[in-house]
Amino acid sequence: MREIALNILDIAENSVKAGADLIRVTVHAEHGMLTVVISDDGCGMDEEFLKRVTDPFTTTRTTRKVGMGIPLFKMAAEMAGGEFSLTSEKGVGTTVKATFVLDHIDRAPLGDMADTVVALIGGGGKADFVFDIAVDGKGFVFDTRELAAELDGVPVTEPDVLVFVRDMIKENMIDIGGEKL
Repeated sequence: MREIALNILDIAENSVKAGADLIRVTVHAEHGMLTVVISDDGCGMDEEFLKRVTDPFTTTRTTRKVGMGIPLFKMAAEMAGGEFSLTSEKGVGTTVKATFVLDHIDRAPLGDMADTVVALIGGGGKADFVFDIAVDGKGFVFDTRELAAELDGVPVTEPDVLVFVRDMIKENMIDIGGEKL
């Protein structure tokens, strides 16, 4: 994938499909490293599936026989001098973590986190999301549960709300220097 944000979108969509009620996306850039963590409280994976999940020919999809999201994310991290880990427990949830050397020539750009956040919220069904984004100690946290409480019954998926969210994320990314990632 050309942008790390697209990997985040893909992995978080897997969390939604796994029945997660809460999905946390953490993106921190500090000490020359970019760290991305996506964790959920979805159905999790058993040990046997977990051992095979980085193989592109392992997938839960029935419409095709390959699953490229996790293998491509792993490859992107490793090609950029970073590491990849995945932990999961059946009935508890899953955590995917990838690190990237920030100035590595093969590191893909972070990409458009605002559009990624809006796509996840708009298509996330009943899941709540927490986005924690920071650059060199300066950051912000956006929690759909807090937004829903402020909206007093207006769905967070309402088009005008999604426009507000996108603009707010873009503004916050500029304020912390995240648009340069």
